Amino acid sequence: MRDLRIICTVLLGAWTVFGSPLAAQETVKDKRLQPLRNLNSYFPFKQVSIDEWPQRRDDIRRRILVSQGLWPMPTKADMRPVIHGRVEREDYVVDRVFFESIPGHYVTGSLYRPKKQSGPVPVILCPHGHWSDGRFYDVGDAGIRQELAIGAERFAIGGRHPIQARAVQLARMGCLVFVYDMTGYADSIQIGHRPDDWRHLDRPKDWGFFSAQAELRLQNMMGLQTWNSIRALDFVLELPDVDPTRVGVTGGSGGGTQSMILSAIDDRITASMPCVMVSTSMQGGCTCENAPYLRIDQGNVDIAAATAPRPLGMTAADDWTVELKEKGFPDLKKLYQDLGHKDRLTAAFNVQFTHNYNHVNRTVMYGFFNRHFGLGFQEPVLERDYKPLSREEASVWTQEHPAPSGDHVGDAHEVRILQLATQDSKERIASLIPDSTDETDEFQRIVGGAWETILGRSLADVGEVTYKELGRRTGTEHDAVVGTLEHQGESIIVIKVPAKKTPRGTVVWLAGGDALDDTLNPTVVNLANSGWNVLSLGLFQPGQQRQRMWFQPGGDRGWRVFSGYTYGYNHPLFVRRVHDVLTAIAHATAESETVHLVGLGKQQGTIVAAARTQAGDTVERTFIDTQGFDFATLTRQDHPMFVPGAVKYLGVEGLVALTAKHTLDVVGVAPSIPRRVASAIGSSDRVTMHQDSAALMQAIDELAE
Repeated sequence: MRDLRIICTVLLGAWTVFGSPLAAQETVKDKRLQPLRNLNSYFPFKQVSIDEWPQRRDDIRRRILVSQGLWPMPTKADMRPVIHGRVEREDYVVDRVFFESIPGHYVTGSLYRPKKQSGPVPVILCPHGHWSDGRFYDVGDAGIRQELAIGAERFAIGGRHPIQARAVQLARMGCLVFVYDMTGYADSIQIGHRPDDWRHLDRPKDWGFFSAQAELRLQNMMGLQTWNSIRALDFVLELPDVDPTRVGVTGGSGGGTQSMILSAIDDRITASMPCVMVSTSMQGGCTCENAPYLRIDQGNVDIAAATAPRPLGMTAADDWTVELKEKGFPDLKKLYQDLGHKDRLTAAFNVQFTHNYNHVNRTVMYGFFNRHFGLGFQEPVLERDYKPLSREEASVWTQEHPAPSGDHVGDAHEVRILQLATQDSKERIASLIPDSTDETDEFQRIVGGAWETILGRSLADVGEVTYKELGRRTGTEHDAVVGTLEHQGESIIVIKVPAKKTPRGTVVWLAGGDALDDTLNPTVVNLANSGWNVLSLGLFQPGQQRQRMWFQPGGDRGWRVFSGYTYGYNHPLFVRRVHDVLTAIAHATAESETVHLVGLGKQQGTIVAAARTQAGDTVERTFIDTQGFDFATLTRQDHPMFVPGAVKYLGVEGLVALTAKHTLDVVGVAPSIPRRVASAIGSSDRVTMHQDSAALMQAIDELAE
């Protein structure tokens, strides 16, 4: 609110100088000035028609993949799996496993197999969540006494080692089960899970996770965890005698997050049971559960829904999922009913227990996979006691297979894997830049699709725009009117300069800095005098030197200040300003058949370049001067121009290239990619890359001729 009052004050002050003060100052409201959304906000399921569901599901999947740096999918190198150290039990065996998800970076875990099997067997992935020591978790003597007392567990052994318990029982039911470590847990020792300090790796070269350069490329801990899950799925599907039609995933808490994420993005998962995580409430508090853009326009219920129509199960507890039965589950139930598969949805609401994956809920899970994988057991399927693995038996690192050390752990390793990721991403994106017409679709799908997700709104999404006049000035050169454009609770202050003669159309003008009033610019005067209406708009939240950020409570260092806690739930300031330009274009096209677009300045030119990618065919000609702005030069995640992923998707050059089929006049942008794309699509004559700003201004002046 304060920012918009500042706009009005500056604007009114400027008009006072012109000799025509407004009669009264209006207070402009904008919903975007409300407190930032965060992981504790409310996330209801987004309802769409059943005909719209396939597109909605695809949008959810793309948002997940973009958020975690997996769009396009990275190159899959040889995993070099090692399976060793088998431990024999009466009716199942356990192998120790490690493989490389990224060259030199290991995924570690325990592979449970039924001792007697015939024919292809089902396989189930088990990400474990944030229980202490992960795969090695032991609740202890006092803990298991309490669990037995309240009926949460059936046996002391199973209750003390609940992560092992579910793997043992599933193996006894005839499934191959892979329990793999989250980053920084158990045998995954190369990178810590939640660092207390990362600022020393926030640098322009050789950066680490959480740094500005990593986030400009959407390199984050959640992406690493999801990539490990994808590669874990690759690993188990390459094992002999695995049935690819019966592939499951189940985990609780953070393992529930990974379960719903993996099944949302990978159709090879044929049944998914994320536990105590599907909720309209808290969405996941760890850096491995948050990434930029992930929960804009969607929440965990939507993400879980992306599994549909494949079988989906879930549990609730006395935690953030306590209201699942009333909030979220009814939406999922309706979706599965509408899809004709209501029998594929399972839920248990055992809210008498706190956050858990206890025997009561594990029993629900056994029944879920029993039914959907046709295992043939009488329900309820109850656990039997077993002998747990000791830590020595479970660890994959042995004298014959020593644990990583030296430069293969810590900062050096973190920097190295991000160097590999950066190089691979650059090569993957570069390979998409088209050289011929038949190559343009994939460039548009990947790079254009990523920017669609990042920008989060197209001109078609804007809908009705309301204009409200606030004041008018009559001048000797030209008249001008100040007003607001209102769109779904968003307000933009604009100045209209009406044409002096029969209107030829409208020029949407973004220039002049935060003061907004650029109406005495000689080019604007010239345009108005020659018959163009000029619509000048300012930037949302002018003068902002830092974006508002939301961080985890409990400190101002380390993982708690990950910017994904802000950008995972809120559009960057840059994107909100792009939305304002689209609103102005929508208003202009409603009033004029011909609309041109002008953006002059590092901020304004780049914002207009982004807006043009989402404006379709409504803008006839676009003039852009970015004054050489480059996203890669940004060093702060709270910079007003900071856009996670901007560098990964080719920055300003990529934005201009995506609109190369339209008529563009551009200066301040490296020409190679735009020219290459323009040539590929046969529109080289429409894209003019000017030598300097003066040449661009001359091109704008030509509109007045």
